[in-house]
Amino acid sequence: MQRALSVGNILVAALVVVLMCDPLCNAQAQDWAKERLNKSPRHGEWVDFKSGERTVKAFVVYPERKDKAPVVLVIHEIFGLTDWVRGVCDQLAENGVIAIAPDLLSGQKFEDVDGARKAISALPKEQIKADLDATSDYALKIPACNGTLAVCGFCWGGGATFAYANENPKLKAAYSFYGTAPDDASKVANIPCPVYGFYAENDERVNATIRKAEELMKGAGKKYEPVIYKGAAHGFMREGESPNANEANKKARVDAWARWKTLLKQLR
Repeated sequence: MQRALSVGNILVAALVVVLMCDPLCNAQAQDWAKERLNKSPRHGEWVDFKSGERTVKAFVVYPERKDKAPVVLVIHEIFGLTDWVRGVCDQLAENGVIAIAPDLLSGQKFEDVDGARKAISALPKEQIKADLDATSDYALKIPACNGTLAVCGFCWGGGATFAYANENPKLKAAYSFYGTAPDDASKVANIPCPVYGFYAENDERVNATIRKAEELMKGAGKKYEPVIYKGAAHGFMREGESPNANEANKKARVDAWARWKTLLKQLR
């Protein structure tokens, strides 16, 4: 009986590990994202530029169009600048905009995704802002850019997007994907553009911050449009694209992209 119980405990423990690991594993093992990126007909490249004394690396993808285009600054997840994030840049370019994703861990080394997560969590706010400012300045000087700047971000980057919207007066739009929203009037007072939120129904940690942000944005006379996608879980833009995605995350990703494409067309 004790042996059977031990085996049962082992199986339960293994199942728990699998369930806990799945989102993290999907963030790390992104061969499907890399394969899609490798097949893209659009031009993508790595660039370097200065942020103070630091050198920042960024990935840029250009749309196939004959005129100049808006540029969207992409803030990566807490897992770092992964193949999936680079794939998002390509998909943005597919929809007519220049996309640039800075590696906010430029110059740092880590052994795995957990190391990247810890490193990003430890980044000073001043350094994040400086790197995003440097990226914005670089992007606006790209010859193919028409002078219009927007920002988007996912998970940790979604929260950083909302925060950065309050720090860059040049922004024309901000797209925050399942990131925590501001909790103080000072954090929205200087936002110069509409903020569009994309949230998962099964993500109460993040969703609990939406109502307060709605009150703050309304009080400041700012536009904030949050949408919650039914049945989806945190990270659905990435999870919904993976081969083993569940139907709710797949649908949420499709619906979110449909909305986002419409919003991107409004950039001038």
